[in-house]
Amino acid sequence: MQREYPQQPLIGVGAIIVEDGRVLLIKRAKAPLLGEWSIPGGMLELGETLRQGAEREALEETGLVVRATDLLGVFDRIVPDEAKRTLYHYVLVDFLCQEISGDILAADDASDARWFTRADLSNLSLPEETLKVLQMGIAKAK
Repeated sequence: MQREYPQQPLIGVGAIIVEDGRVLLIKRAKAPLLGEWSIPGGMLELGETLRQGAEREALEETGLVVRATDLLGVFDRIVPDEAKRTLYHYVLVDFLCQEISGDILAADDASDARWFTRADLSNLSLPEETLKVLQMGIAKAK
């Protein structure tokens, strides 16, 4: 699957994992968003549902077994290059996820994984739509 300069939009799934008013984020180990804090997630695989994809990605990147519950949003992430050509084009589907078991262990596309409070989020360089969906997840999980 060609991620850079794709022929069509790619489907990504995200897992908004909330516990005690905190949300779990991962630091990206690969492009796009290399070195940035982000929602655990990745590409939907052929034959899996959106929820299954979010649950798989959460396990791969955080070490946590989760259950994807509420759909929190569907977002476009279109990243142009310097010549204004489409470098990346994702349709992102984010789910609120309930932690079932496991211990946090950053792996796969993640170099780190940490819990963040709502106040902590304002200190991160997050896209506006990412911040909104994280805040929505924290509010909904109460």
